[in-house]
Amino acid sequence: MIDILAITSPIFMIIAIGYFAVYRNIVPQSITRGMGAFVMNFALPCLLIRALAQRDLTEVIEPVYLLAYGGGSLLVFAFGYLYALKVAGKGQANATLQGLGMSMCNSGFVGYPVASQVFGPTAEIALALCVIIENLVMMPLVLVLGDSSQNNGQTRMQVLGKAFLNLGRNPIIIGIMIGLVISLSGITLPTPVFKVVDMLASASGPVALFVIGGGLVGLKLKGLRADMARIVSAKLVLHPIAVFVLVYLLPGFDPTLRIACVAFACSPMLSIYPIFGQRYGHEGLCAASLMMATSLSFITISTALWLLDTTSVFGPLP
Repeated sequence: MIDILAITSPIFMIIAIGYFAVYRNIVPQSITRGMGAFVMNFALPCLLIRALAQRDLTEVIEPVYLLAYGGGSLLVFAFGYLYALKVAGKGQANATLQGLGMSMCNSGFVGYPVASQVFGPTAEIALALCVIIENLVMMPLVLVLGDSSQNNGQTRMQVLGKAFLNLGRNPIIIGIMIGLVISLSGITLPTPVFKVVDMLASASGPVALFVIGGGLVGLKLKGLRADMARIVSAKLVLHPIAVFVLVYLLPGFDPTLRIACVAFACSPMLSIYPIFGQRYGHEGLCAASLMMATSLSFITISTALWLLDTTSVFGPLP
């Protein structure tokens, strides 16, 4: 367990430093938003380009990984959505947000920095696979269900078409496509260009963690406790378990990737979760859930890695 804490504690120490810097106004929160934009628009896309361009496509596309991670995420989303809608009596927008919070990870800002410490370069492949599911499956699903609840005069097909059009402009998706094109074509990037990509990619982990910490300042944990507890517990416990079960049942892919798949699922929900909440009128619930999940994820991620290591169900950690 000490070895696991040696891996995870620096990650959350950087988050704590980001929180302290913004809380003490050493770094204004507006600047951390700019840092977050840098990560989303430059560092993470370059990370994905680096991961994909240096490998043969057969090393990158792992259908069983996509099935396990995507299947687990969809199952948990369906549970959260239907429970909130049918049992808790929430509206469709609220139910969509609860399903989203339970099933979509902060794979870039938390999952990757943790995984990179444990799995090295394999974490980049795992990140690319997670991003494919999150941006091409989960995000359109959420936008269709959430936007159609607002009755803006658009059919669900129109909403879906708009969602995919917006995804085509997403820098992360563009990074994946560039990396895949380079991998398929066999092109070798000129050394100066590769160094730029490599330097930007290397900045993604620490800057993202600092931004997460700074973003937690000012979030309020008040009211809506039952919904918040349900979202957080499902995200940190149910989602990893669902992915673990599918990873365990689906044979045929690298043991390191199997552990990485579960590790990514242990991450808290995406950092822009409150922005989705604002879009659908539930910003308070989403912000409070994000703060609680991010705070508790140090315990759950460390525990999950320790259990995976000690039980050796997929083999020992690298």
